[in-house]
Amino acid sequence: MSRPVDALLDFLRSEEVRGVTHIHLDDQAKELLRELHRRARAPKQAPARATSVSAPVAAIAEEPASSSPVSAAAPPVAAFVPAISAPAAGSAAEKIAALAAQAENWAPARKLGTLRTTMVFSTGSPEADLMLVGEAPGYQEELQREPFVGPAGQKLNDILKAMGLAREQAYISNIVKFRPATPGQTTNNRKPTLEEMASCLSFVRAEVEIVKPHCIVALGGTAAEGLLGLTGSVSAMRGKWYEFNGIPVRVTYHPSYLLRSTSVRDKRAVWEDMMEAMEKLGMPVSDKQRSFFLPKA
Repeated sequence: MSRPVDALLDFLRSEEVRGVTHIHLDDQAKELLRELHRRARAPKQAPARATSVSAPVAAIAEEPASSSPVSAAAPPVAAFVPAISAPAAGSAAEKIAALAAQAENWAPARKLGTLRTTMVFSTGSPEADLMLVGEAPGYQEELQREPFVGPAGQKLNDILKAMGLAREQAYISNIVKFRPATPGQTTNNRKPTLEEMASCLSFVRAEVEIVKPHCIVALGGTAAEGLLGLTGSVSAMRGKWYEFNGIPVRVTYHPSYLLRSTSVRDKRAVWEDMMEAMEKLGMPVSDKQRSFFLPKA
């Protein structure tokens, strides 16, 4: 389960990427952190009212150079992050809708000035066992306000169909909820920055908490970087299980990569990853499915 401090830490990492190395805490901010520390040390104590923990902390800003520098092990508090709160009651669909409403004007993403203004949240079943996470919406996704609707989306639909799933039976989302902007942008897209991914990661964390998938597939290196902090090639990332908020995560190639690649080996690699996900989900895998993209005898 995500904690109030997780949203804070996600955003602090984005500030660290921006080069913020020192901070100033007013008395209210210090008291907030003391309260979180007291709760961590006394888990059996009855929790205080939620408003006492999530109240806005004003006047948290960059501190002069006399402060302690950032350490790699413990990122500093660089800014206050408004709490992401889904309603405690209601269906999973209602909770996801509430998250999407918060994302529309999410200040940590908006204030970057590098993302476009149309929010694209998620699609599919909020009660799915399988969650698929990409990097960010592109041109087609922005037009239709739905993840994976362009050619890469059709390729993803084909993959799901081969697994025996309809698109509506999976939960599909992105790390970043807005299309990364470029000067004079038309249909061209770009990879989101670490800062952009960090600004929206709290939503992904909340989505996972609501959907409670049994398995997550990170589609592409950028999604793996944003979700798991991995760097390097997808070929080096795939073939093993990771974890995000206690949920098993598999990394595979992005569907758009398959559209560019002519290699049957790449298609087989993705399919092997998806079969691993199927087995993790307890789905049957037929002999016919196991033979997809193998050399014919």
